[in-house]
Amino acid sequence: MRVAVPKEIRAGEKRVALVPDVINKFTKLGFEVIIESGAGIHAQATDKDYESAGAKIAGEVLRDADVVLSVQPLSPSQSASLKKGAVTISFLSPTTAVENIDALAKVGATAFSMELVPRISRAQSMDALTSQALCAGYKAALIGAELSPRFFPLLMTAAGTVTPAQVLVLGAGVAGLQAIATARRLGAVVSAYDVRPSSADEVKSMGATFIDLQLESLAGAGGYAREMTEERAKQQQDLLTPYIAKSNVVITTAAVPGRTAPRLMTKAMVDAMTPGSVIVDLAAETGGNVEGSVAGEIITTSGGVIIWGGKDVPSSLPFHASSLYSRNLLNLLTLITTPAKDGEKVALNIDFEDEIVAASALTHDGSRRNS
Repeated sequence: MRVAVPKEIRAGEKRVALVPDVINKFTKLGFEVIIESGAGIHAQATDKDYESAGAKIAGEVLRDADVVLSVQPLSPSQSASLKKGAVTISFLSPTTAVENIDALAKVGATAFSMELVPRISRAQSMDALTSQALCAGYKAALIGAELSPRFFPLLMTAAGTVTPAQVLVLGAGVAGLQAIATARRLGAVVSAYDVRPSSADEVKSMGATFIDLQLESLAGAGGYAREMTEERAKQQQDLLTPYIAKSNVVITTAAVPGRTAPRLMTKAMVDAMTPGSVIVDLAAETGGNVEGSVAGEIITTSGGVIIWGGKDVPSSLPFHASSLYSRNLLNLLTLITTPAKDGEKVALNIDFEDEIVAASALTHDGSRRNS
């Protein structure tokens, strides 16, 4: 059975679906791995590295593939070259990549969306949203430190004492917690807020202060937050404003799967910050937590506040982001296959009675699922 990894075609995408380190795990299961030439170059994986690991290099990899692994969804033209019954596993953007998903259904492919892998204990090793959020949170803290005109740590010098930066993280999921941990390592004084009071202990375990606004919990299914009403959002914004105003760097990480990112900071809240303050909005691609943020752009307001809008942030750390993602794919593919043994070949075993398979499959046998 042939597993193919094409070169990513989305502009700016530097990750690759498989890294050389995991190739032997696929071959031991009985798969033949074919990598499109140049697919891993941005993740420091050369064609020679793949060949040494046991993969084959080709210029065209999709036509005869049984399984296609990618980071971004295949384009409609790529999908058209797949054989009927092929399996694809990637991020599929279920609410926005409608044309891509329809193209996969049209050719009779079974498409799995990594965004839809349920957040249950058995699926933790397949949870690519978590592994990539880890990368995004780490990067967010580094960006805040780079853009800020201030030192992050407390420094005692002959010329006097440098006070540490005040960093506020909004959203204490995986990305938020990693941003907290990284900012703390850089020496900043960190506080954090989340609509789920249960996250307070996790925030405190990272050495940060949890801000309790005494509002109702918005904890939702799978560890995510529920969408809030306009009235609840206004209350939260009013109560957060004093904390934001005294912060030197604010990192926003709040997201609701399948929906527009919640608006955490209005223009008035941004204007309350002092000149030179920095806002890092990791949710800019899905509408933004911050009014005025633009994905992929750095904007300086008339009041001198710098707003950085995140775009494909994990891709800026392609080496480790690809390594983590490769293992997520390996674990999901292992779930839906029967490995080669006793002279038999590896075979697909897609069981829709399995809750992970049922939740993450978006197309099968010519029709859409989970829509």
